[in-house]
Amino acid sequence: MIFQALLVTKDEQTSSVLAPVLAEFELEAKSCSYADALTRLTEQKFDAVIVDFDDPDSASLVFQNAGAAGHVVTVALLNDKKRVRSVFGAGANFVLYKPLSPAKAKATLRAAIALIKRERRSSFRVPVQVAVQLRVQGGAEMEGILLDISEEGMDVLSAQTLYPTAPISARFQLPESDFQFEVQSEVAWANPNGQSGVRFVDMGESAREALKSWFSTHAPEMPPDEPEPVAHCQLTDLSTGGCYVETESPFPERSEIVLNLKVADVEVQAEGTVRVMHPSFGMGIEFASRTPQQREQVSGFINLLMSRPGTLPELSITPRALVGAKDRTPENHTAHDDFDDPLLELLRGHESLGQEEFLEQLRKQRNSEAVANS
Repeated sequence: MIFQALLVTKDEQTSSVLAPVLAEFELEAKSCSYADALTRLTEQKFDAVIVDFDDPDSASLVFQNAGAAGHVVTVALLNDKKRVRSVFGAGANFVLYKPLSPAKAKATLRAAIALIKRERRSSFRVPVQVAVQLRVQGGAEMEGILLDISEEGMDVLSAQTLYPTAPISARFQLPESDFQFEVQSEVAWANPNGQSGVRFVDMGESAREALKSWFSTHAPEMPPDEPEPVAHCQLTDLSTGGCYVETESPFPERSEIVLNLKVADVEVQAEGTVRVMHPSFGMGIEFASRTPQQREQVSGFINLLMSRPGTLPELSITPRALVGAKDRTPENHTAHDDFDDPLLELLRGHESLGQEEFLEQLRKQRNSEAVANS
């Protein structure tokens, strides 16, 4: 499958390095100036927008227009590493430092293409009209109609108006399926007329397999391929609330991911949200703990590591969703707020720290733990 990328730079050397790397990842690049980019974004849908920040104001405007077009993966080309926080604030998901090398570009684009594939799958919807029972947390059950469904969520028309971010349970059965779905979800968006977008938060493995099976026979066309996981990862710091992973292919802040840990014949998964991303180096992840199943996943993740001391586990990370800065905040903190978790506190308070300052705080925490455990 060919993906469309918009490349905005005046730097011919950068373009020459990027061109073969983009082609390797099946990204067909259209090169243009800053001014032309604004026009192209209104005329064509792009999967990725890559912008040189040699002109910060123009580059920020391009990202602003790209964001208005939907969940587009954005990559910033940057000379000065000290400006990385401002570039993230301007809307960049990924950063490539100049001068570029093919190896660094490949590492970053490996994670970017995984997110692009995930976004393509997430937007792949099948129209369907069946009854759905909805219950907002703490409220009464209400009737609704399921309008369309994807692997990540559904559009519904409910008897009462729903509200964005509200936790909700949904129960339904799809046509020609014997499986009774009961999924913990949350409202992503809502209109006054009762139509809402509902995002699945906790779907068991049996429900996920049943949904994929239903898609295979009822979708008018097959969804895009599953994204490849990022496999070159090293777990360096871990707590009940989160972890830090060193990898050349980190995912963007606020993206939702699944960690897969394998030791010998034992394998466990845990869901999380990226809270801090250091380009080409690593990422800090807060574990999801909104439901009992997610808390069990985290416990299984930690218990597996503790049961095999000295064993180097295989760790891979797959993106679940690209979530923009304005779409979600680190809500539901209460799950961890009743106990002391210095690593989680560091992940949540990272924005005031540069990369080296953050890593120095990590090292201090490791030394403190080593002294406490000796």
